[in-house]
Amino acid sequence: MFEMIFDNNKVLSAILLIAVLGDFIVPYTLAPFYKGYSHSTFVMSSLGNPNSPVHKIYNFWLILLGVLLLLSSKLIYIKYQFISTGLTISVIMLLSTFAIGAGIISGLFSVNESKEVVTTASKVHGVGASIGFIFLLFVPLMLSILSFKGKIIYDGIIFLVCFILAFIFFILFIVAEKPKFKNTIIAREGMWQRLTLLFMYMPLMCIAISELMCIK
Repeated sequence: MFEMIFDNNKVLSAILLIAVLGDFIVPYTLAPFYKGYSHSTFVMSSLGNPNSPVHKIYNFWLILLGVLLLLSSKLIYIKYQFISTGLTISVIMLLSTFAIGAGIISGLFSVNESKEVVTTASKVHGVGASIGFIFLLFVPLMLSILSFKGKIIYDGIIFLVCFILAFIFFILFIVAEKPKFKNTIIAREGMWQRLTLLFMYMPLMCIAISELMCIK
């Protein structure tokens, strides 16, 4: 019974959509309870620091996010394995690394409120989140290649544009904390992180929505 449920494209699509949308909705829902939190300057994981009044909820969400992405990754295999099994498995590995690193591990090991305070937990979080983000960055590119290879040209173009925009915003996210950009628009680390995530997630959202709307 359990296996039959997770062989259903619509169920997997719903899980994927919940994960992706939830990663934006949860921070915006919790932020008002964290005095002084700014979406444009604070990274999302700051909500999980030990001094945050919502840290338990947010860190639980990160773990749940990881689990949901791991479960829904089967949708990618079902949809694209007929085009190229190797490329499809590569996409799943990239997505799974993000799910484990930026999701489960980051939820278990939280950052500190200040970057100047470094602990074992914050180091583990930093490594897990960094590797996860880098791996997720290439998911739109791989999905674009798969789409072009499968003659799904429209999807291929959209996914490629998503990759390019995600890459640009990821670079801005990385350089945002550099001292020379302090007090400039580039210093808005939180904004660049959210825009990076938006375009990394967008191909996954498109896949989930198209499968949910598909009438069979």
